[in-house]
Amino acid sequence: MMLGEFNCDYIQFFHDPDSDLIGDSEQAFLKYLGQTSAIFITGEDHTRTRAVCTLLHGNEPSGFSAVFHYLKSKKKPVVNTLFIIASVQAASLDPLFSHRMQPQQRDLNRCFSAPYDDHQGEVANAILKLIHLVNPECLIDIHNTSGSGPAFAVAIKEDNNHVALTSLFTNDLIVTDLRLGALMELSEQDLCTVTIECGGAKDAASLMIAQEGLHRYLSTQQVLAMDDEQYPVNVYHNPIRLETIANAPVAYGHQAQDNAVITLPLRADKFNYGMLTKDELIGYLRPNGLKLLTAKDPLGVERLEEYFVLKGDELYARHPLKIFMATTNSFIAKTDCLFYFIGADS
Repeated sequence: MMLGEFNCDYIQFFHDPDSDLIGDSEQAFLKYLGQTSAIFITGEDHTRTRAVCTLLHGNEPSGFSAVFHYLKSKKKPVVNTLFIIASVQAASLDPLFSHRMQPQQRDLNRCFSAPYDDHQGEVANAILKLIHLVNPECLIDIHNTSGSGPAFAVAIKEDNNHVALTSLFTNDLIVTDLRLGALMELSEQDLCTVTIECGGAKDAASLMIAQEGLHRYLSTQQVLAMDDEQYPVNVYHNPIRLETIANAPVAYGHQAQDNAVITLPLRADKFNYGMLTKDELIGYLRPNGLKLLTAKDPLGVERLEEYFVLKGDELYARHPLKIFMATTNSFIAKTDCLFYFIGADS
């Protein structure tokens, strides 16, 4: 590992910084960083490195908060640790931690595959180069869900190493064949990478999950799978995204809104808890609104009418569904997805 070789305009680099310099609050730490940053901490074992990425989305602060508290604690990790704190500038927009990305820029967690031909692509490419230079044994990417909900993990591979990493934070793992240019797709290059969705940014449990999971990740000698260890993790396969076509507008309310393709309940994130039954109203569609929704599986096959049915102007599930990432943020709902879902028998 030759950290002296790393010199990049898109990432500022700190090596074993004085914890007193980062400030006494998360806000002060954010201001201290100012831009996409990497912090390398020398561990007790100098021969191995683990990586942590957080704040890929500027409105998902739990991982950032957990890193701040870890650095302030002055604990020494069991192995070298690389912290990557990504969308600092987006998080710094007023009000703090409210912007997913900067205006007119792409979602950074959709930029980790070529081409890297805009600012966000350059930042993502720089992050990838730094990770490859450090050559960690594994990587955890900490997020918040876009609405209130329980914690879960996401990976593109199902093997014992990914399950073992998941178990440090949560008991639920989604394995997906979908490729969006996300950081977790580094698993295709044999770097075991797991995304941790800690729950909603405003959920009281989310920070605790991020902090306790990060502590386990950095204090445990062996975090990858051990032959004689059993990991109590539930694995779900290939959720499908329910989306509007062409970023059609989404609204929230008790009745259909004229300016929206679909109107979801005000607390649509309630769908993230338990199982969505076929009798539970998902939302109101305007005329022909079903034609403006799509639910394609990872192979690109349209599955919308297999899983959903329109009764008048009301949308229902045909079968019980498990929902992830249902959001109450209309911008995320229209530009990313309304939610992910898995059939009850998946």
